[in-house]
Amino acid sequence: MSTGGRIKDLRKAAKLTQKQIADQLGMGSSNFGHIENDRVIPSSSDLDKIAEILDTTTDYLLGRSASRKKPYYALTEKDEKDIAKRLEDMMNDLNSDSALAFMGEPMDEDDRELLRISLENTIRMSKEMAKKKFTPKKYRE
Repeated sequence: MSTGGRIKDLRKAAKLTQKQIADQLGMGSSNFGHIENDRVIPSSSDLDKIAEILDTTTDYLLGRSASRKKPYYALTEKDEKDIAKRLEDMMNDLNSDSALAFMGEPMDEDDRELLRISLENTIRMSKEMAKKKFTPKKYRE
């Protein structure tokens, strides 16, 4: 089945109209219709939004996965907020009182941004790993 066909099936199963989804995407209903009929390939950001609206994964929409559901260890909105808060706390701790330096050289803004990205990815991965490890079997798929 094509990407558009998967989107159409999930939209109908969710009892949503093309217009409702198009409004959430900020496009016209005819544009969304073109996506469903495989005349237009959605951008990656639109595909992410469609997957979110239809409560599925982009992998399923693209045909890379047979499972419609998000994995049990997928990060929730609360997890995302927790990650943002934890990252902000870490960056504030690094910026307090003394200059952040590596081998005696102070870090510039580009290095700080790279460190922030690295920390965010590490926190994100550790949260997913913890969910995989500590989710009781009865809640796993």
